[in-house]
Amino acid sequence: MRIIVISDSHGNFQNLEKVIMKNTDAQWIFHLGDGELELDRFVIAHPILAPKIIHVAGNCDYDSLSPEIFTLPAIEHKIFAAHGHKYGVAGSLDRIKKAALENGCDIILYGHTHERFMTYEDGLWIMNPGSIAIPRDGQNPSFGNIDISEYGVLMNIADV
Repeated sequence: MRIIVISDSHGNFQNLEKVIMKNTDAQWIFHLGDGELELDRFVIAHPILAPKIIHVAGNCDYDSLSPEIFTLPAIEHKIFAAHGHKYGVAGSLDRIKKAALENGCDIILYGHTHERFMTYEDGLWIMNPGSIAIPRDGQNPSFGNIDISEYGVLMNIADV
């Protein structure tokens, strides 16, 4: 199972479209918030890809009808996706880790900080793909790639 992870597009339709259109073979495309308007525009332009897209609301997705969290079974794993602002991810991952475990998840996807982060700790795979538009870590705009199989989980963060 291949998953593309995007976050914090903040109006950058060009980068959003570029990443998704180069990865249409992915089974799922997660958008972790702060980009609902351009994501809606993308879905209107490419409705055939809409069933692959999962979106959670970010702190800048005003009046969003999207959920704040989303969980997805993935082979022998389970994904917990949230924007992260309600879990204080800028200071600590403790609250989001606790929420993931309470939901029976072992893969955590979050955004909000605009900074790439990827680790495996305490039995959890954790990824923040950074921002596809406005990185705050001195690196290029980025997105995440996850491959899940019966053999394990492989995560990568790539430049747009």
